[in-house]
Amino acid sequence: MFQYAHPEVLVDTQWLLAHLNNPMVRVVEVAGTPPLQGGACCDRPAAVNTSPEPYKDAHLPGAIFWNIFSDLLKPDLSMNLEPTAIEKLLSHSGISHNTAVIAYGSYPDTGAWLFWLLKTFGHDKVYVLNGGYQKWVADGCPLTSELSNFAPTQYQAQSPDSRFRVLQAEVQASLGRNDCVLLDVRTPEEYYGEVFMLKPPEGAERGGHIPGAIHLEHTLTLNKDGTYKSAQELQTLYSSKGITGDKNIFPYCAIGGRSASTWFVLKYLLGYPNVRNYDGSWNEWSRLPHTPIEQSSLL
Repeated sequence: MFQYAHPEVLVDTQWLLAHLNNPMVRVVEVAGTPPLQGGACCDRPAAVNTSPEPYKDAHLPGAIFWNIFSDLLKPDLSMNLEPTAIEKLLSHSGISHNTAVIAYGSYPDTGAWLFWLLKTFGHDKVYVLNGGYQKWVADGCPLTSELSNFAPTQYQAQSPDSRFRVLQAEVQASLGRNDCVLLDVRTPEEYYGEVFMLKPPEGAERGGHIPGAIHLEHTLTLNKDGTYKSAQELQTLYSSKGITGDKNIFPYCAIGGRSASTWFVLKYLLGYPNVRNYDGSWNEWSRLPHTPIEQSSLL
């Protein structure tokens, strides 16, 4: 039986329950909703409940709330990778370099997006609650409506680490190379060009996928309870598509959230050494006038 390459990056509900009162642990909830039809998830704008009301009604004790749009993204839906922005967010949240951040969302693998983001800025102590909010509730763990406030810190972030990202120019240069895999982790409707975010493409929006990209929806990495599948199941899933650890793998989605969770699975659960998230994703690629795209039918 295969074991996860880095099992230490996952925490389960019982571990977190025992550490909720540890002042060096900060639980962060990222706003997002469970999937809608077709597997819609946290990085598809129309599917996201960005209101803090669900958090206010019931969240993990001690958890703080980060809004996907106002805290993590720019107005054009690109990732906000300005060090000053993450410094402000972490400082306001009472997080220092020695704070262990436990990330979760209402959608199970939202926490892996936050894992990628904080790792990109050099925060080493970040972990994912396996199964997220869904598993926490299913296990009968406590919820609260009490809001938490923490004394601010003076966090200093490093510049984004290029080892965790791939930029558009390198993605385009990889087209047709046997040693590179472009991995589209969106829904089939998005991949085939029938859907742009949650609707058919309009105006200058272009639906489809990057030429040669392999399609493997990110939800296939999860069990029904929202936890990650076993290492052996994940290895079989990816190898069946020719996605192996000897290749450079560039996952992408709509705005980089779902592909960040795939990056997490490949790099930390399976130990693939050469995985970088294309966080620009379809939001960037499809809007550039000269980037090639492919379209085909679901049928």
